[in-house]
Formats: sequence, C-alpha cells, structure tokens
Amino acid sequence: MPGRIVGIGGVFFKSADPTALRGWYEKHLAIKSEGEGGAMFHWKSATEPAHDHMTVWSIFPAASNYMSGPVMINYIVEDLDDLLARLSDEGVQVDPKREDCEYGRFAWIYDGDGNKIELWEPPAPTQ
Repeated sequence: MPGRIVGIGGVFFKSADPTALRGWYEKHLAIKSEGEGGAMFHWKSATEPAHDHMTVWSIFPAASNYMSGPVMINYIVEDLDDLLARLSDEGVQVDPKREDCEYGRFAWIYDGDGNKIELWEPPAPTQ
C-alpha cells in the first residue's frame, strides 16, 4: 500500500538539562549519544531485509521550537506525497512546510490531540 508508515524514524523529547539527561540515559540504560545529535539505532525490516533503517533518539533543550510539545515521534514513510494527499483528503491537519535534504524528505502533520508528528521518507537505497 503506497503512502504508509513502515517504522519509527525517531523519538525526540525536551529536557531542561539535555546534557545531564543524556548522561542519565547512558549510565542507566546504556544509550550513548553521539554528541548533541543523540543516538542512532540501526535495524532491518522483516519485510525489506536488504534495506537498512535507523531510528534516531535525541534530547532537545526545553526551549526548542522544533516540536510543539515535550515529545515528537518521527515515522518512516513510503511515498510521502501519496500519504500527505490522503491525509489531507481525510481532514488531517497537514503543515505546509516541507524539507528536502541529503537525509530524505520531511513533512509534518498534527494528530487528533494537536501533537506534531514528523514524517520522513528516506532517500532510496543505493545499489
């Protein structure tokens, strides 16, 4: 089915002291951040074993405007344009902002409670 979620691309949350909280997660849960960029978990899909995926885990400063609430989930999508068109037709609030970069294509929507959700279509795998 085109225009679908295929995995979790990222988990982002805010903290009053990101450095201290990163240290807490490293000490107690062995999540080692790569500087301020957070941690990356690499995985393979059961339905696409040849395609590598990753989930980013990152702590933002409490004052960050990157997300509207204290937490934001990033979903990996297949066919971002199709998904956005369908969601718009279904009455979902779609942010008009788009971002295309070397990491892929990004768009944002809001769920039924007004939580900002990031949608990410990674670049096509290279052969």
